[in-house]
Amino acid sequence: MSESKLLVAVSSPWASEKLTAPLVDLAKRLAASVVVAHVAQQQEGDEAESDAATRGQQTLRLLCDALSNAGVEAESVMLYADDIAKAILNTAHARNCTLVVLGLTQKGALQRLLGGDVPSHFIKQADLPVLLCPAAWSGTI
Repeated sequence: MSESKLLVAVSSPWASEKLTAPLVDLAKRLAASVVVAHVAQQQEGDEAESDAATRGQQTLRLLCDALSNAGVEAESVMLYADDIAKAILNTAHARNCTLVVLGLTQKGALQRLLGGDVPSHFIKQADLPVLLCPAAWSGTI
């Protein structure tokens, strides 16, 4: 039997905190390791590209540390790409992941139109199982 490996794509420290408990539960039940991915992109107000990288490292560290402290094997990967969905999918394939977990943000329709709707783009390209976690959801999987 091959090892289960989850790829979890997180966009912010808030998403990392929100997904910690359900991911620990899911990873333990599946006896899976976790690859935590973040795609660094500059946001309005960033003075330099390094601001995006610093924010991304904080996001990755928060979730990886929480998973590791709960006894789940976790590694992080920082990605740099214009096509976020494609970068996540390519990483899932490269790391031999069996499931991709995406946390949904509370973006409104206009924000998704202007800033891109990563989950929709990802699902259109995905050839792996995908678990979407709504922003307003809390509980276990």
